[in-house]
Amino acid sequence: MLPVDDESIWLVVVGAHLSGQPLNHELTEVGGHLVMRARTAPIYRMFALATNPPKPGLVRVDPDDPAGASILAEVWELPPLSFAHFVDHIASPLTIGRVELEDGVQVAGFLCEPIATNDAEDITSFGSWRAYLEAKD
Repeated sequence: MLPVDDESIWLVVVGAHLSGQPLNHELTEVGGHLVMRARTAPIYRMFALATNPPKPGLVRVDPDDPAGASILAEVWELPPLSFAHFVDHIASPLTIGRVELEDGVQVAGFLCEPIATNDAEDITSFGSWRAYLEAKD
């Protein structure tokens, strides 16, 4: 279900912007609030990127690709001007595109330029960024 008015924009996050993660403050400081936890459609792969702080890269794959999986995510709501400011400061290789949730709804969300995954560890099997971080410790 999408927001029903023009007063907000929903954003799917899967990594460093999740609740309790190092970049979550970038959402809360601009008036963002958590709407719900969700899962993506099973058409994504997730990679551990060599960034500081560490972040995952979510890449959409062909629906018939057996490597695709559903990834645990959070959906945040932001005021439109805050969303615009936030998106303007996203650094490559991350980008904002349409992320499909398991119910078929498509929401703005973090994706990754595929070239950044060339030497990155595929962490799709963990199913979430938090599960990957816990396994690393």
